[in-house]
Amino acid sequence: MRAWRLPAGSDGFDKLQLEELPDPTPGPGEVLIQIRACSINYRDFAVAAGKYFGGALKAPAIPLSDGAGQVVAVGGAVTRFKEGDRVQGSFFTQWEDGPPKGGPALGDGFAPGMLAELVVLPESAVVPVAESLDYAQAACLPCAGVTAWNALYEGPRALVPGMKVLVLGSGGVSMLALQIARAGGCEVIATSSSNEKLERIKALGAAHVVNYKDMPDWGRYIGQELGGVDKVVEVGGAGTAEQSMMALRTHGEVAFIGVLSPEGGPNPRTLMMSAGTMRGIFVGSAAMARRLNAAIDVNGIEPLIGARFGFEQAKEAYAHAWGPESFAKTVIELV
Repeated sequence: MRAWRLPAGSDGFDKLQLEELPDPTPGPGEVLIQIRACSINYRDFAVAAGKYFGGALKAPAIPLSDGAGQVVAVGGAVTRFKEGDRVQGSFFTQWEDGPPKGGPALGDGFAPGMLAELVVLPESAVVPVAESLDYAQAACLPCAGVTAWNALYEGPRALVPGMKVLVLGSGGVSMLALQIARAGGCEVIATSSSNEKLERIKALGAAHVVNYKDMPDWGRYIGQELGGVDKVVEVGGAGTAEQSMMALRTHGEVAFIGVLSPEGGPNPRTLMMSAGTMRGIFVGSAAMARRLNAAIDVNGIEPLIGARFGFEQAKEAYAHAWGPESFAKTVIELV
């Protein structure tokens, strides 16, 4: 099979190499998947740069956590999947349900990566795709989609119709959160530094858009002039968290994902004024992925794909996803 691999000690996605590797075979409790599509997340750049949890790669590794395809074989003791099933990976290979478990995550150098023609996963890391989606759309969900779902609907303060949600920027998590929240009958406010992207976001159903470069005190503006929000999908981090707290209305929640702007020192006293909370989000479980997929089928949600590339164009896909033209999800498709 062909697979893209990063070398040990990789310091950037430019180090990706397309290689010919032996076809894998599934062992007991494992599923062999022919990958049809993958998508790129922000964390994939950290893995490639050697800045993800665990540091630089210790050995050559196939990257990407997000992929979908068709089961071509199963090992002994597999009971939930059979040849021909359409499936996607689950970000954490050992977190099936319940409280956060962590552990190996797909494409992190310790667990399998999805940027290959064939991938073997443990049965615990496989989820049926939403029936209404094609492979490219399904490949947008294992990291970004489940993260958005967890932020909006898991935990003690799940959304109900009529609530207000703030999303930051136009990346995969934020745009999927916008789509999911709108399907749930919620009003969405969005920020970006690009007026062109804000127009695209408004066309997707955002009720209000704010250019944070034109309005540096955007959190206070949203909290006071727009009435505040019940939930912030906080993908920025320490550098934006204080503004996000200012945007909360009474008893609101900041769902803290926080990887894009990790520097800074937010003062949590702002939460005192709204009786708000901050909840940490690190993707989610396989059970959350199944609940997300059920909601997608019921509500007709179609994950937004900003750009598509072929398997041989993986480096170009990474470059696009890293660049200023990136919007929503960047997908790599395998014929």
